[in-house]
Amino acid sequence: MPAEDTNTRAWQIYGQRQLARAYTPPIPDRLGWAPWEGIGPGAEVLGDVAGRRVLDIGSGAGHHAVHLAQTYGARVTGIELSPTQHERAVSAHADVDGVEFVQADVAEYLTGAEPFDAAYAIGTLAFIDPHRSLPALRDGLRRGAPLILSLLHTDLHGRGPSTEVAPREQMILLRDDPPLPTQMWVLAPQLWEDLLTEYGFRIEAIDLLPHPDKSATVIQQLIRARRLPDRPARVSSRPRSTRAPAAHAAVGVGAILLSEQGILLGRHRRGTLELPGGSVEAGESFEDAVIRELAEETGLVARADDVRLLGTLIDHVAGVLRVTVGALVHAWQGQPATQPDESVGDWAWYPLDQLPDGLFVCSAQILTAWRPDLAIDHPSAHFTAFAPAK
Repeated sequence: MPAEDTNTRAWQIYGQRQLARAYTPPIPDRLGWAPWEGIGPGAEVLGDVAGRRVLDIGSGAGHHAVHLAQTYGARVTGIELSPTQHERAVSAHADVDGVEFVQADVAEYLTGAEPFDAAYAIGTLAFIDPHRSLPALRDGLRRGAPLILSLLHTDLHGRGPSTEVAPREQMILLRDDPPLPTQMWVLAPQLWEDLLTEYGFRIEAIDLLPHPDKSATVIQQLIRARRLPDRPARVSSRPRSTRAPAAHAAVGVGAILLSEQGILLGRHRRGTLELPGGSVEAGESFEDAVIRELAEETGLVARADDVRLLGTLIDHVAGVLRVTVGALVHAWQGQPATQPDESVGDWAWYPLDQLPDGLFVCSAQILTAWRPDLAIDHPSAHFTAFAPAK
């Protein structure tokens, strides 16, 4: 069952159980962001909400929405997916001025709603895929509007947050009834910050709210964010003039293939021995250039995963800046052979301790950047190694 369907079912059952008990939580004297009282800030983190439209995400029994309306004069819309939770709120607070309760999916509801001046979620947004909820909230809030989120950080079992955007099982506990399994996005603060930033919010603060009993492991995190102004759809660019630029740089690649027989080298028609490689074409990645040149010159087939870029070598030839990117090819298919209409052929394997004279300068530079112990003379070049892939 999809994660959000699991959660819908769980909160439906939770609401049924609370309706059967006829339990309505009291209206709080203070807006609390954690399951326990007196920890962390109150409603002041929302700013001045008097007369402003505020969205309560996952409003449950509606007591938080009523508190904001009665104490601060906010115009609160409580959005709740669970019909039974919605029923609890309406049955207890339908006649409260400044509050309306809507039974709907928050992401779907916001597509047709007038943008809100503020939004908050107390322990509820973690039950919705953030890749679905956050873009909907961005579009459903006015520019500069605060978004305040209270989210689980560490559970009762001491299990901390995840560093990947994926749900995991957490239980809803209710006295005298079996726990209800849910799927929650319990994410590390940095991950929430990355997601919110990606979807158009600026993080103002992230606070961890520990349980007042120091022996308890549970921790709640409180995230204060703000909806950024809309970015322009596109930023324009244009050439300096209609004239073609003067050629002043050359960019190429060279590939090291090491087998049990040694290094693969071919002979250029001008007599130099060199690694497979050549010029990088417009719009082509260095890895793609290595793969293409390898196939064109030798007939060998490699994949992008088989190519590791070593770094850039920079030198000058007759006033032209030359940039050469060296690469190490770990695996390939086929046998090297001279290809029709190519300027390099007669491919052969040369042991590292028996390299031939007459190496092409760029190939020599790549080989010594890869293995500085190799005894090869060549003009100097500035080498910048690429960082290893994470």
